[in-house]
Amino acid sequence: MAQSSLDVLLKGSSGRNTRGLLRIIILLTIAAAAVASRLFSVIRFESIIHEFDPWFNFRATKYLVQNGFYSFWDWFDDRTWHPLGRVTGGTLYPGLMVTSGVIYHILSFLTIPVDIRNVCVLLAPGFSGLTALAMYLLTREMSHSPSAGLLAAAFMGITPGYISRSVAGSYDNEAIAIFLLVFTFFLWIKAVKNGSIMWGALTALFYGYMVSAWGGYVFITNLIPLHVFVLLCMGRYSSRLYISYTTWYALGTLGSMQIPFVGFLPIRNSDHMSALGVFGLIQLVAFAEFVRAYLPGKQFQKLLTSMVFLTFGLGLTGLILLSVTGVIAPWSGRFYSLWDTGYAKIHIPIIASVSEHQPTAWPAFFFDLNFLIWLFPAGVFMCFQNLKDEHVFVIIYAVLSSYFAGVMVRLMLTLTPIVCVAAALALSTILDSFLVMYKPTPESQAKANADKTAKSFSSTKNPVVGIYSYLSKGIVTGSLTIYLLMFVAHCTWVTSNAYSSPSVVLASRLPDGSQHIIDDYREAYYWLRQNTEDNAKIMSWWDYGYQIGGMADRPTLVDNNTWNNTHIATVGKAMSSREEVSYPILRQHDVDYVLVVFGGLLGYSGDDLNKFLWMVRIAEGIWPDEVKERDFFTARGEYRVDDEATPTMKNSLMYKMSYYNYNSLFPAGQAVDRVRGVRLPAESPKLDTLEEAFTSENWIIRIFKVKDLDNFGRDHSNAVAFDKGLKRKRATKKKGPRVLRTE
Repeated sequence: MAQSSLDVLLKGSSGRNTRGLLRIIILLTIAAAAVASRLFSVIRFESIIHEFDPWFNFRATKYLVQNGFYSFWDWFDDRTWHPLGRVTGGTLYPGLMVTSGVIYHILSFLTIPVDIRNVCVLLAPGFSGLTALAMYLLTREMSHSPSAGLLAAAFMGITPGYISRSVAGSYDNEAIAIFLLVFTFFLWIKAVKNGSIMWGALTALFYGYMVSAWGGYVFITNLIPLHVFVLLCMGRYSSRLYISYTTWYALGTLGSMQIPFVGFLPIRNSDHMSALGVFGLIQLVAFAEFVRAYLPGKQFQKLLTSMVFLTFGLGLTGLILLSVTGVIAPWSGRFYSLWDTGYAKIHIPIIASVSEHQPTAWPAFFFDLNFLIWLFPAGVFMCFQNLKDEHVFVIIYAVLSSYFAGVMVRLMLTLTPIVCVAAALALSTILDSFLVMYKPTPESQAKANADKTAKSFSSTKNPVVGIYSYLSKGIVTGSLTIYLLMFVAHCTWVTSNAYSSPSVVLASRLPDGSQHIIDDYREAYYWLRQNTEDNAKIMSWWDYGYQIGGMADRPTLVDNNTWNNTHIATVGKAMSSREEVSYPILRQHDVDYVLVVFGGLLGYSGDDLNKFLWMVRIAEGIWPDEVKERDFFTARGEYRVDDEATPTMKNSLMYKMSYYNYNSLFPAGQAVDRVRGVRLPAESPKLDTLEEAFTSENWIIRIFKVKDLDNFGRDHSNAVAFDKGLKRKRATKKKGPRVLRTE
């Protein structure tokens, strides 16, 4: 008997070990698939940094590796935002750069030869594998079924909603931030379940890491307090909740304040007040629980009621006073734009001009999530059935992220993790039910029928047949398998075709089907690097500032940091005004070259003429009397660039630079703008204050040199007078204290 029991124990242990080993192999395979699916851009093109923001991150990482951490921390970049410069070390989230620098130094210590560029290019795919593992851990806390965790990890590994910001070369803050987001939530759930100071401290540690990496940390800062607040409202206060939240808030706030860009925001900014308020509330609840044990019921109720009203009144009054006096900063424009989609367009056009800040179209949800969209509500519904503390967290997360993802395209990234969790819970339940379900015995069926009769009036004489048959199991599992295969095919296609093309390298298809590379961006930036002085100032719209600084290594007036709206409006005013107005602005800011993007010849729709109205709107916000958006529309309210274009449009510097000498490419009177689909005027615009310096092969990038005072004609006297006035103005400024101005 003892021997047989020992054999059973050994067999059970062997089975668990086999399942554990198989689970590890599956997880490693999922992580490898997550990494491999993000390498299309490297295979099809080359190892290159994508988009716009990543070029600054790459430039900052190189500075960190070459000069050390402390020099990076105190870095003042005088080659951006000329003539203001930028205190770079105190105006960025350093987590991404520090992570890459640490990886680079570790590989160098191990004598593995690697270039910092390749570390930056492959960082996002590497962390995507870790995100899949973190998703497995998070989902396992929601369900006792390992299959749910494995499915969630697989979904997270290949879902386009996450891949869109983590392909090779997408060296942005989200490259590591989504892993930190998911892992922080996993640690928080563990802390709430165990009531452990250790898990709370680990949550705070990774929350601090998240703060150093991405401004989206505010989502965690508000979601965790909301979770605690809802649990308190549900009457679920416990010592576990008190220990985990108090530990997280105290250590996490102190850790986040060590980042210079964040500083004292956690105690002085409205975005963080919910966390502080819930921290105070949970202290009061804990005190009330302590007093309850020492007071009779009626006295405790009176004390509790009076304390609630007194605390609420004092807290509200204090918050109002601190907000009015400016101790607590008001809500930011980005916050208001989340609740009012038209707010940014009216009050802060610089925010509304960014495409990823626009509301999300319905097809985008299916494009980025595919069939997970209809599994998502089912998974949330299942959480309502159990409604443990961790399930309440899933519900809150799902509701908030669904709303925010609908308001702003970029926030689809925060919705994707919870969709993967909920979809995995639903799908694993279906598969476990149909793959493990056995036909009940007559005794158990009779008992089930009796219980059902006692609870309802429905007849049990004719129970549903066929559910337990192999046919029904085959239909359900076969259908789900087909759906999963279609999901994999969709994710692979989207990743390969939509999210793996660098913005600086364009690809098209020739009539014979072969791929044709359009490399105008790098061609133009290389020309700037090789043919202009090291200190030549380049003016362009802010979209291209980071790329010019990273690839051309030339000073710029504005870039993608967009911290100074007035300076950006100055560029918008120069682009949208007549030459007589634009030239003094260029001279005042020491501009040597002006760069514009024009896609009329090739049909490239992302050019500056399509962005031009945003330049006008931003400039109008600062100079409403000098720049008016309505002047660029015809009497019928149309935005046109052909013969019917308004005189203001035709005389603007942007219009002249875009179409300068463009007619020479076509027969007389046949010039066509292939983006706007119109025929252009027979006569090309004339430039007096600028001269063409470079035009790329496909006319996508055009660079114009600003003429000196003696090199242009009709406005020579005006420009000389302006130059003399400008010199007198500068001489006067030198006598007084130095003041940096943005006008």
